[in-house]
Amino acid sequence: MSALASPPIEEGAAIEVRGLSRQFGKVTAVNDVSFTVAPNTIVGLLGRNGAGKTTIMQLLTGQDFATAGSINVFGQAPVENASVLRNVCFIKESQKYPDEFLVRHVLASAPWFFANWDAEYADQLVEEFRLPRNRRIKKLSRGQLSAVGVIVGLASRAPLTFFDEPYLGLDAVARHLFYDRLLEDFSEHPRTVILSTHLIDEVSNLLEHVLVIDEGRILIDESAESVRGSATTVVGTRSAVDSFVAGRDILHREGIGGLASVTVTALSEADRQHAGQLGLEVAPVSLQQLIVQKTSAPRAEFEQSA
Repeated sequence: MSALASPPIEEGAAIEVRGLSRQFGKVTAVNDVSFTVAPNTIVGLLGRNGAGKTTIMQLLTGQDFATAGSINVFGQAPVENASVLRNVCFIKESQKYPDEFLVRHVLASAPWFFANWDAEYADQLVEEFRLPRNRRIKKLSRGQLSAVGVIVGLASRAPLTFFDEPYLGLDAVARHLFYDRLLEDFSEHPRTVILSTHLIDEVSNLLEHVLVIDEGRILIDESAESVRGSATTVVGTRSAVDSFVAGRDILHREGIGGLASVTVTALSEADRQHAGQLGLEVAPVSLQQLIVQKTSAPRAEFEQSA
């Protein structure tokens, strides 16, 4: 346990962001973003490469300065605020450690930074991820380096923990071990977890809330449950599909020959029965499919719908 006592976390939002923008010269990485993250939830921060996800996480963790807007983490601004930052753990894919460090050195130094560090749990995870304790960090494979990151993130038990795709280097078995341990430990030690990943289908069942960012703007800010049921794909003959979707909010359309597949916003049970009477097939849209379709829209279409 660290000698630094962890201050009590105030009730209310874990994160409050209002009118947040970050510019790099002429490039606007984050554009007038506002959102709130409830405490003790697992949130997906999702979007394409370059959408602004990592910039937002760097701003939230006090590693960068906003061009405009405000950030409150546990009710306080995070920049140069030790009482906030000692409650935050930020694990990223390109995590850096001193080259001469062994794995055991990383684990031994973690209590200096994380007041809730659980060394016994870290030891358990080291065994489960089959991590060599006495190997130098610079000699680790990409997967082993990813395992170091997720072990630190889990065993830190930080009240606010960010995972910025550190598990991409893990194989499928190790990734699912991470997901299982995250859910198990979250149930016993609730905290706020922000997951940023491209493996959306793999983590979709973990998420309680979804934030989708595209071109620096928030595109979706909803509960995961409502997002999962927000769209349906209708498939059938082009004429029947076109007739059925006329006047509806269309998210995506594709077709070949006389067949068409159109994704529309959620259908009522009566709508589904009507589609069946027309000989159409209806299928739910996965979270990943929905985000791909939402973020693949042309810029002009996006600006009209924003």
